[in-house]
Amino acid sequence: MARNNKNNSPQMESEIYYPSKEVVEQANVKEYDALYKRSIEDREGFWAEQAENLEWYKKWDKVLDDSNKPFYKWFVGGKINIVHNAIDRHLKTWRRNKLAIIWESENGEVRTFSYHALNREVSKFANILKSMGVKKGEIVTIYMPQIPELAIAMLACAKIGAAHSVVYGGFSVEALADRIQDARSRVLITADGGWRRGKITDLKSIANEAITRSPTVEVCICVKHTGQEVYMENDRDFWLQDLMSLPVASPNCETEVMDAEDMLFILYTSGTTGRPKGVLHTHGGYAVYTSTTLKYVFDIKDEDRWWCAADPGWITGHSYIVYSPLILGATAMMYEGAPNHPYPNRWWQMIE
Repeated sequence: MARNNKNNSPQMESEIYYPSKEVVEQANVKEYDALYKRSIEDREGFWAEQAENLEWYKKWDKVLDDSNKPFYKWFVGGKINIVHNAIDRHLKTWRRNKLAIIWESENGEVRTFSYHALNREVSKFANILKSMGVKKGEIVTIYMPQIPELAIAMLACAKIGAAHSVVYGGFSVEALADRIQDARSRVLITADGGWRRGKITDLKSIANEAITRSPTVEVCICVKHTGQEVYMENDRDFWLQDLMSLPVASPNCETEVMDAEDMLFILYTSGTTGRPKGVLHTHGGYAVYTSTTLKYVFDIKDEDRWWCAADPGWITGHSYIVYSPLILGATAMMYEGAPNHPYPNRWWQMIE
């Protein structure tokens, strides 16, 4: 709710929208001041309570280890995997057949995935990565447009204990190569291209050039999305669609048990104050924090369909397109394209 202290005219008052009594009564936060006070005065107790909303293979021994500030450790000794909480646990409930992701393109193409279908795709992709030799703790770089395979690739990495480094699809060859080199990635996941304002962004050519500057890359998995002709190098480049049809791409894959402090992903800063820095996020603390903020700040309910219009290449997209909506069992919307193409009301068309 916004207030204007300088102008309390009837016109300004008419722009303030108050929630209905029903919305207030059903809100996830009943008493904000009390909740905030508790989070400050009993920090460890508050976050332990939030962590109880997730499923753990083993509960933590200590909520917070702040003995080496500012390198804090959360839920020390706990065993968890964010994918177990984002997908696996829902398969045992009515959410199994609930829509997990709705994706729409600029031209109106729609693809949907139930939690059951998402689990199948993630497991198949995870088994492909394992067949390529991807191990726990390895960092896989992802350079893709806003398509379901981006979220699936992220979840597949996390499922087997690998970390992902997502590079925004609008970044240059130099930016992509720098991030690949810094992560020492052996596997790059990309697409032939993406769509924006009716035009193709040639991601594969950028990826090819970045690979020539990145001697660590041995495998490039490419999603056939736009259908344009791209260069594919023998014994290095593979179409994801071809790999998904192989026997190795089994729909059954065990989720790796991870320490709460094990690496989930790294995401690089924008570089405005120097060389971009890779910020590391972990399975335990990140899963608790991001799901808690979505639940409390945005008041997500089971019946809601949630759309965060960010890009998965940024932390907002990681948190509020992929991980937290799935942890809460919500239905998340993904959109590939510009907000005002082909018409200025494109977003409102999707919302309606």
